[in-house]
Amino acid sequence: MKKGDFIWGIILLSVALFILMPATHIIFVDFTAGHPYISGFIKFGILATMGEMLAIRISVGDWKKPAGLIYRAIIWGFLGIVITLMFQIFAAGVTGALEKGYLPGKGSSFAFAFFVSSIMNLTFAPTFMAFHRFTDTYIDMVYEGIKNIKAVDVVGRIDFKGFVSFVLIKTVPLFWIPAHTITFMLPPEYRVLTAAFLSLALGILLAMGKRGGKK
Repeated sequence: MKKGDFIWGIILLSVALFILMPATHIIFVDFTAGHPYISGFIKFGILATMGEMLAIRISVGDWKKPAGLIYRAIIWGFLGIVITLMFQIFAAGVTGALEKGYLPGKGSSFAFAFFVSSIMNLTFAPTFMAFHRFTDTYIDMVYEGIKNIKAVDVVGRIDFKGFVSFVLIKTVPLFWIPAHTITFMLPPEYRVLTAAFLSLALGILLAMGKRGGKK
């Protein structure tokens, strides 16, 4: 057990207590409802970055700050804004499709949750994850001192075989679709809490998938 383990754990515990304690839970829910994009930025910027750092701790056995940590956190925050919007778009779209009979299971909370999760993870998620892999790789190249980086250079550096075989083929059907199905079966106010902590797992899985592809 290292000092960094305690620090990481204390930060996570503090976030969890702020979300779960009755007094601050109300503040969290009200702020999320009133400022969804700002709260999405904060949640994903903090928790997904923590997940990425934990992945480094697991893979190398020590706490190491990834190059461009602030930039990575900002990108996670931006992705949190996009995910906040996508949750609403896919939920509304599936609701409409169920009501009009385009999808089976009208009136079923499980059908709603399963279709939202499946459609979102099979369409939006691969694009979102590929974008994150691109930005992550670009930051790595910048901090390696590479000059005049072009998009084609970044794409050529990405291990798409590992990305497809691990991130898409394994994590999407085995983790993300079931996890988000559970998320969308919860009342809307609790989906926010679940999404915040799933972003922690997202950081871990994407970072581990990236490093696993380098072995």
